[in-house]
Amino acid sequence: MRMFLVLTALILSAPAAGADSSVPLLSVTPGAGGQVIGVPGASLPWLLLFPFLPALLLAFTAFTRIAVVLFLLRQGLGSHTTPPNLVLTGLAVLLTIFVMSPALKTIDSEAYQPYLAGTMNLNDAAEKAATPLKSFMLRQTRADDLGLFTADDKRIDPKAVESVPLAALAPAFLTSELKTAFQIGFMVVLPFLVIDLVVAAVLTALGMIMLPPQLVSLPLKLLLFVTVDGWHLLVGSLIGSF
Repeated sequence: MRMFLVLTALILSAPAAGADSSVPLLSVTPGAGGQVIGVPGASLPWLLLFPFLPALLLAFTAFTRIAVVLFLLRQGLGSHTTPPNLVLTGLAVLLTIFVMSPALKTIDSEAYQPYLAGTMNLNDAAEKAATPLKSFMLRQTRADDLGLFTADDKRIDPKAVESVPLAALAPAFLTSELKTAFQIGFMVVLPFLVIDLVVAAVLTALGMIMLPPQLVSLPLKLLLFVTVDGWHLLVGSLIGSF
């Protein structure tokens, strides 16, 4: 919840800085039947962004890489429903919290707690929260991907976090994360592909062309994955990749 609140302020602070900060998101006025809750016209665009905030916040974290690799693992195993989506998403969220915990602690101590104490306004808290988050994103972003979105602006120094705008860093970071996730996913899926090819070749040589290879290869892939302690290796590799 703290991460959601502070990063929400971070996302909305850039456009909100140029708007009238005195306009509330919601207004409560007394009426004949009690209090009436209204939405000022100036704040309506920001309220419409709320349904998309979870996806945006997850795009700024390690969730993308972890989730893509986990779902590629399930695809490689050939088990399209096990583990279920809820389990894989929950594991991805927990690993994301663990990976992002240093940045989240910094955001909490330097931005969220001062904002709650009233010693820092929303815009200053958003600027403080931006630094550790952008530092994490910049470390995971390839220079080529960042240059794709900052090539026209010569004032941006890729080595200086403060000079890189979030509007350019966010898509570059997500592009790099997808590339890294597919590279890791390829290495994860490759052994399972070899097992599928071997099983299909053996069944064809035996003349058992009517037997689906997945029925034979799935137990073998599960046995291999459990024997090498696949979950431990995969989770450790994902955490170490950051």
